[in-house]
Amino acid sequence: MIQAFGLTSNPRKELPPAVDDVSFEARAGRVTALLGASGAGKTTALRLMLELQRGRGLTYFRGRPLHRIAHPAREVGVLLGDVPGHPARTVRGHLRMLCAAAGVPVSRADEVLESVGLASLRDERLGTLSRGMDRRLGLACALVPDPHTLVFDDPAGTLSAQDARRLHGALRAHAAQGGTVLFTTADPKEAARSADHVVTLERGRVVADQEAAEFSRTRLRPRVAVRSPHAVRLAALVAKEARTARRSVEVVREGGNRLAVYGSTCADIGETAFRHGILVHQLADEVGDMGPGAGEIPAARQQERPDADGGRAQDAERPDTPCPAPDAGGDAVADTAGAADRPASGTVLRRTPGPRRALLPGHRPGAPGLSAPEATAHRTPRPAGSLTPGSATVPEAAATLPPPIS
Repeated sequence: MIQAFGLTSNPRKELPPAVDDVSFEARAGRVTALLGASGAGKTTALRLMLELQRGRGLTYFRGRPLHRIAHPAREVGVLLGDVPGHPARTVRGHLRMLCAAAGVPVSRADEVLESVGLASLRDERLGTLSRGMDRRLGLACALVPDPHTLVFDDPAGTLSAQDARRLHGALRAHAAQGGTVLFTTADPKEAARSADHVVTLERGRVVADQEAAEFSRTRLRPRVAVRSPHAVRLAALVAKEARTARRSVEVVREGGNRLAVYGSTCADIGETAFRHGILVHQLADEVGDMGPGAGEIPAARQQERPDADGGRAQDAERPDTPCPAPDAGGDAVADTAGAADRPASGTVLRRTPGPRRALLPGHRPGAPGLSAPEATAHRTPRPAGSLTPGSATVPEAAATLPPPIS
């Protein structure tokens, strides 16, 4: 079990601290995700927990701080960044070296290679491994001393969907055996899919501490993605029918010919388009991210994605950016049964502005029922409100200023 109390990094010049009074728990037998956009303070929080960076706060690993543990490597397995090692060393040789450093039999190297599926690559050089193999080797290195706790910083950051599922499956297996798993991520869908508990950071502070089911219900919203050359007309018709039926439906223009419809279904929107003779290019169920910075993919990760090995999940290629709330004006068209039904501001939607579409063949200027697609408008997002911190309890002793980490 991990207990973090009042983690605070040293203030930077003319800037607030990267981590400010962060407290949370990661329980044994469960997978905990530390979620936040790039710059939210996830890596800094891990470095403070592992006493790799100066600051204030206390972190207990099964009731003891790290500097009070006789063999820290046997208690906490860590992977921050790439696997350190000479590129000319073999995979098996690197693990056998770690076995000697941890004081465990060298046969442990072959055991962890089998457990992570790298037995066939034991004689490969570290410099020739693909990104997916490198991540699996990092997991093997962390498992060599057979630790109780695993702490990983963005383990599936640039992996293909298949490699990411395999890695998270290994972390889940470790938690199922009674271990504690803590990993960071910038993707809310990955956190909801792979973790039992989600702690959300924003600007160095905890803004939500929730179970994964509650996180999915409150921070992720189902929606229907629609593409049509007559998006403006279709949005107006969907809103009008929702008002007539007294249903709470929200329609948001995401740029160009794309709509995001909340509170409706593909069948209802498809029937509306069919009755009015509107051409639809796409009609699909999606999950839109909620909350400030949710799902935002760091720019460094976006640059690495094309060079990473394996296939890529299509929905991970586009960063999520905040859009204005429906009552903020602009292109948003909202229809609600009452003011109380309006969603909270700060909804984050995936914006995928498309190029201008050419006019349909045979179209005459001014013909009814056809409208030229508009260029994508650059909108400034409205600042989103912070979520209320969760019910994570902190001992009264942590309420005072904790001692600095030596």
